[in-house]
Amino acid sequence: MPSGLVALLDDVAAIAKVAAASVDDIGAAAKVAATSVDDIGVAASRAGAKTAGVVIDDAAVTPSYVTGFSPARELPIIARIARGSIKNKLLILLPAAVLLGQFASFLIPGILIIGGLFLSYEAAEKVLELLKIDETNKQDAPALIEGEGQEDKMVSGAIRTDLILSAEIMAIALSEVTGEVWWQQAIILALIGIIITVVVYGVVAIIVKMDDVGLHLAQTHEGFVSSFGRGLVAFMPKLLSTISIVGTVAMAWVGGGLLVHNAAALGWHGPEHLIEAAAHPITAIAPQAMAGVLDWTIFALLSAILGVVIGSILAPIVHKIMPHGAAH
Repeated sequence: MPSGLVALLDDVAAIAKVAAASVDDIGAAAKVAATSVDDIGVAASRAGAKTAGVVIDDAAVTPSYVTGFSPARELPIIARIARGSIKNKLLILLPAAVLLGQFASFLIPGILIIGGLFLSYEAAEKVLELLKIDETNKQDAPALIEGEGQEDKMVSGAIRTDLILSAEIMAIALSEVTGEVWWQQAIILALIGIIITVVVYGVVAIIVKMDDVGLHLAQTHEGFVSSFGRGLVAFMPKLLSTISIVGTVAMAWVGGGLLVHNAAALGWHGPEHLIEAAAHPITAIAPQAMAGVLDWTIFALLSAILGVVIGSILAPIVHKIMPHGAAH
């Protein structure tokens, strides 16, 4: 199983369809520019909403990557990796994504299907381990690097892994704006990359320091404040377990959804039509105001189930082909 920053953006997540206004009418340039700004804002906000599940899943396990370091170094380490993640997205992946969108957009559905298979596999692994059906690739904690320069080595390894996983996110985002001009694609992708990085490492920083805050309150105060501190320390493991479960469900939903939508984009509409047929009897009898919500919920649920099923088929195969832990 992926742990910590090695799984920084597992999830590889999906983002809602967004569209930036195209510059077709030079005479209406001012109006179009204003519309483009609005659309870019919508793109970023929807991206955050759609990737939230994977972000919190990563945030649940990432704190283990600062285990073994002094509390004074925890936040600086997180900050170093966050800076590396931003460089990955803006200096390496962003130019590559824009070029891909302009000259080879036909490759995107295939890339996203690969991402969907990866997410489905990751989600299924967690489910299989939870049910104790298949624990051949279980990895409870990242391998800590000891000795001189351990911090530099850990940070470098995390940033290298982030480069691969961030590529998935940029591909997902790019698929939603392929019809736009290159500079609009660049702005939207840059905003999405920055927002996701800030959210991920902001949440990680809070989680990492909660134990320290609770311990400090318990040791330096009395009465209610001390009790609150002890309660905070005891609560953190439960919080991490809960958000890890939520993140697993989100990965299954996103992975299954990527498979369904992009299979349809390549001409195979069977899975999409099957889900629509399953949802129709329920949405048909629902109040009109609830029909849209029910339709989305059913699609998400069935996509998650599909993701787990496909991932469960892949997991044993991957475990047999690759050595213990090498899949990640």
